[in-house]
Amino acid sequence: MVYELKTEYGDRGYVVEYLASNTSEYCKSWLLLPAENLWPEWLRGILYLICMFYFFLGVAISSDIFMNSIEVLTSKKRTVKQWDPEKNEMKEVEVFIWNETVANLTLMALGSSAPEILLATFESIGSLGVDNSDKDSLGTFTIIGSAAFNLLIITSVCVVSVSGDEPKAIKEFGVFLLTSAWSLWAYIWLLLVVQYISPGVVDPWEAWVTLLYMPVFVFLAYATDNGWWRHKCCIKKNEVDAQEPKQMDHIRIMTHVTRRGSFAGHATAGKELHMLELEKQQKLSHEKDHDQTNAEDRLVKMEKGSKEPQQSFARARFRHAVVSAMTGTKKRVGSGHKSARFAELVKQVQNINQASKEGKMPAGDLYGKFTFASDRYAVLESAGKLTIDVLFHRNMPKAGMKAQAMNGDMMTFKNGSTQVTSIPATANPASKHTMEQVFEGTVTVEFETREGSGKAGKDFKYQTGSLTFKDTEYRQSITIDIINDNQFENDCDFYVILKNTTNGTSLGDPSVTRITIVDDDEPGEFQFEAPHVYADLSSGKVKINVLREHGVDGKVTMEYSTIDGTAIGGSSLSKDVDYIQSSGTLEFKHQETYKTIEIKINKEAKYLPSMGSKNFVIALKNPSLGAKIGRSAVVCHINKESIEDRIAEVIKEEEEDEPVTWPGQFRNAMSIEGGQDEDGNDVPPTFMDYLLHFLTFFWKLIGAMVPPTTMLGAWPSFVFSLVYIALLTLVIEQLGHLLGCVVGLKTSVTGITIIALGTSLPDTFASRTAAIQDEYADAAIGNVTGSNSVNVFLGLGLPWVLSSMYAFATGKEYKVPSGNLTQSVIIFSTLGALCIVLLVIRRKYVGGELGGKNPFIKWGSSITLFLMWVIYIVLASLKAYDILDWEV
Repeated sequence: MVYELKTEYGDRGYVVEYLASNTSEYCKSWLLLPAENLWPEWLRGILYLICMFYFFLGVAISSDIFMNSIEVLTSKKRTVKQWDPEKNEMKEVEVFIWNETVANLTLMALGSSAPEILLATFESIGSLGVDNSDKDSLGTFTIIGSAAFNLLIITSVCVVSVSGDEPKAIKEFGVFLLTSAWSLWAYIWLLLVVQYISPGVVDPWEAWVTLLYMPVFVFLAYATDNGWWRHKCCIKKNEVDAQEPKQMDHIRIMTHVTRRGSFAGHATAGKELHMLELEKQQKLSHEKDHDQTNAEDRLVKMEKGSKEPQQSFARARFRHAVVSAMTGTKKRVGSGHKSARFAELVKQVQNINQASKEGKMPAGDLYGKFTFASDRYAVLESAGKLTIDVLFHRNMPKAGMKAQAMNGDMMTFKNGSTQVTSIPATANPASKHTMEQVFEGTVTVEFETREGSGKAGKDFKYQTGSLTFKDTEYRQSITIDIINDNQFENDCDFYVILKNTTNGTSLGDPSVTRITIVDDDEPGEFQFEAPHVYADLSSGKVKINVLREHGVDGKVTMEYSTIDGTAIGGSSLSKDVDYIQSSGTLEFKHQETYKTIEIKINKEAKYLPSMGSKNFVIALKNPSLGAKIGRSAVVCHINKESIEDRIAEVIKEEEEDEPVTWPGQFRNAMSIEGGQDEDGNDVPPTFMDYLLHFLTFFWKLIGAMVPPTTMLGAWPSFVFSLVYIALLTLVIEQLGHLLGCVVGLKTSVTGITIIALGTSLPDTFASRTAAIQDEYADAAIGNVTGSNSVNVFLGLGLPWVLSSMYAFATGKEYKVPSGNLTQSVIIFSTLGALCIVLLVIRRKYVGGELGGKNPFIKWGSSITLFLMWVIYIVLASLKAYDILDWEV
């Protein structure tokens, strides 16, 4: 029986088609030309395939415009005010509006995955109200196929693209692991929805959950990137530790503003000191809890300085580390040098520990004794002075007596494990009902400064003298002069001791206090003014400026030397010598910020056009203590052409880098230019350049109609380029269905092969370039897993929400075929997990996800990933054609 199909075209007529049976394939599309179904299938198949690849070129160009707008949007900055702990003032700094991880997982992922997402969305919109439960979705399989291609093929290409022996690793590995886990979960969730939770049906709540996974995924990636979990973990640990009783040393910090007073525990002056004190408290508590009876070790710790190596901190963190290092790692002293005084101190500490366990102080332990208010102090060198307190313990405290507030009649001081109570110098003697005994009479004690690593006359002024305490005095102060210079140096210590008491008094603990002078000079950062400089051929010299920034304190020296590049150096100018090799030492005096290095060059040196401009390098090294080097090298160019030619070239480059206007976009679209050689010289266009210009000319003209990124913050460019991609995707979706119709290719196979390949090829070349040029592997493969997650959560979540809500509103169910989809998801999820495991193994044993020294491992990894993709395509295709009988 012959079936007749009649297609009318209004007043223009109609077309009648005859089919052999009602099961014959009949291609329908709004894209079809009149009577196109009557053309030979082989011809239509070739034309559809050519058209698809032509439209893929258009998608690549439109996606490039879209990505340009996204780059402009994500590169915007805003000015915020932040507190500068170095200068104790608010400062304005520029920060990016968009977090890098959030931008990569939202706008950047949308830019690279826009064709797949729009394809699935438009297909769902076109199928609203139509029962397609027996037909595979082209958009869905394109998303799965694109994910397989991105993860397996792009990674395979990038693995072997890295040359050399040094592998390249992902820098933000935590974010990569998170996005990898989410990408696997995305497809597992897809499997659960279509096969197990509601087989063959997507309910509205499932669609909404899929879509809402997107913001959750982005939030967790943002938190991981900012180290929230590690921060929360540390805070939780600190909070737990803070709940335990602490024994804490008494510390005073002196800054530029001279102030008196003591603090212990959390009574700190400012947030900075609070953090220092908290860190010190935790370290000391850990040491004491480790062995409460080991008093000798604790006393040694109290008497030693910090010698542990310090990490390179920011200035504020360095100040924190200075004080916290006072309770650093253990450093023993020889037992043969212990004096009777040292043994006595050990015994006293043991008695105090025993008494603290019983909840009371030893009777009369500090009664009638002189002590310092703290066993250590820290002072900034620029403060100039440090005031320390000496206490005379006239009173014997009652057992269990409570200390009042600091501003009351009594105050508490903590020194190691010793806690004593003292009355201020201005207070009246306590009555008998509050004190058991009062030491009466005038008493004196002498003090003296002693050198440690800090030297008298250089770091502090030597001082000695005596303090007299009258009947009503319990506290006296000593002011030590600190010598402030402008030369950076390591922190140093010196000591103040008490000695020679009178009238039956004695010395208590601590009778020796250590003072740490924290150096706050800033020698600065030194760097070359520019990364490239050009020789003055008229004078036969090249001048290189070295700048001093971020500090001008003290004298600083550093070495410099020349290194041959394409230019050859020598001890004297000759026919074969391009410049005079030079090395030496630069000396910056205090507050000097500018130095110039002059190198003689050979104006008559042989010039080879094939080599381009000759150049050599000058490097800085070995700066003085505390100084830093920024841009440590500069390339010096010896050019043949004149200064005027160079200036004209620089102006031309600057003009080329200027923002492109709307008319400029059309000029660029119509013009053709060649590339540049390794030396940056322009080369004429090749035949391939002309061919590509011819093939893409139409798409470039359409792209030139998109507003430039300079208009309204690039938002018009963002919107119109997205519309551009959408229109092309509409055509590609129809061409994909028509191609499958005329050649008998299943929709699922078309999606995971031809369309997935066409939409992912630009990303492949971009990732390969990133793998070759970037220092890390993040730009090459780091965003693949994130993009795959976005494809499911947004590329399927949005169409599912639209279709399921429409079906719910019309009282129907949104049905999706689960047969081929289920097996395809299972195969991809399994191979995807194996791919991630392979990358983790390479990171552990090879040193990075990409490249490597061993060619067998490098090529073996690449071939393995490629074969995984082949296995996925073969198994999914066999299942689509029912050759593989596999039911889940």
